[in-house]
Amino acid sequence: MQPTSEANQRIARISAHLHPPNFQMEESFSLRRENCRAKGAGPGFKVAILGAAGGIGQPLSMLMKMNPLVSVLHLYDVVNTPGVTADISHMDTGAVVRSFLGQKQLEDALSGVELVIIPAGVPRKPGMTRDDLFNINAGIVRTLCEGIAKCCPRAIVNLISNPVNSTVPIAAEVFKKAGTYDPKRLLGVTMLDVVRANTFVAEVLGLDPRQVDVPVVGGHAGVTILPLLSQVKPPSTFTPQETDYLTARIQNGGTEVVEAKAGAGSATLSMAYAAVKFADACLRGLNGDQGVIECAFVDSQVTELPFFASKVRLGRNGAEEIFPLGPLNEYERAGLEKAKKELAESIQKGVSFIKK
Repeated sequence: MQPTSEANQRIARISAHLHPPNFQMEESFSLRRENCRAKGAGPGFKVAILGAAGGIGQPLSMLMKMNPLVSVLHLYDVVNTPGVTADISHMDTGAVVRSFLGQKQLEDALSGVELVIIPAGVPRKPGMTRDDLFNINAGIVRTLCEGIAKCCPRAIVNLISNPVNSTVPIAAEVFKKAGTYDPKRLLGVTMLDVVRANTFVAEVLGLDPRQVDVPVVGGHAGVTILPLLSQVKPPSTFTPQETDYLTARIQNGGTEVVEAKAGAGSATLSMAYAAVKFADACLRGLNGDQGVIECAFVDSQVTELPFFASKVRLGRNGAEEIFPLGPLNEYERAGLEKAKKELAESIQKGVSFIKK
């Protein structure tokens, strides 16, 4: 018995969800991909994850598939994206998932995208500093951002690839070269530092971490990570010993995980959680929600440095307002000076990578 035309259309529709453009069944049945939506998919945003098959990318992809503000999810990587896409596409949530594999499909992956999340790059291994990651990840970020500049220059970019203190300036220079740079739309993701700070402070205070809000400013590596414990909500006081302990643990949280995994990886699951928490805030801002405030590493005039992490208000245009640091105590002022010294070097390293 031959399949009916309606059945063929249904088969083509399923295929179009899973495979890149020009899939042969799609051509055979003249079904345009952009008109294909999984049954029940509601209105939302088109999101791309670049590096979707990696240690951060896979749980990040799964969690973004669950986000009701995502209608179409593009998964891109240089290996394994068809398998990751097939796997999470079976989840009964509204987002349509599509796979893109290799450099030739990068532009298709980015077409029409409104939010780009970039976890691509090599992970940190035991004994490896974030600077050790630089040469590999810098080149990856440059290539991906050249694609963004060409295909979706108005997208909001969430940059996770380490070292963030250098990769965000790299991205900015790429966008400047292309004439597409909008500082509001380039956001370095430092949310993991906030997530850790909320958790560790809650442990000391004996509270649920969801009740705690710790601003974390500066950058996203070692001493550049500066938790403002004097501004914790709910208002709290800490002994000098508690302040030292909490600051050191928040700054060294990544190393704690790398060592605990003993060569088997870095902070992938908590990073994916933090990235999704931040991406959701960006989507709520795009959706017009008011008062969406999170910390991020952005083009900034809060200090004399060109980039700095602090609280920002997220809206339809990205980081629409950058908040000042507020009152700092003596301990935090000393920490700020240490952070700025190292951060300045990391920023310059990123700028020089593009300008050399």
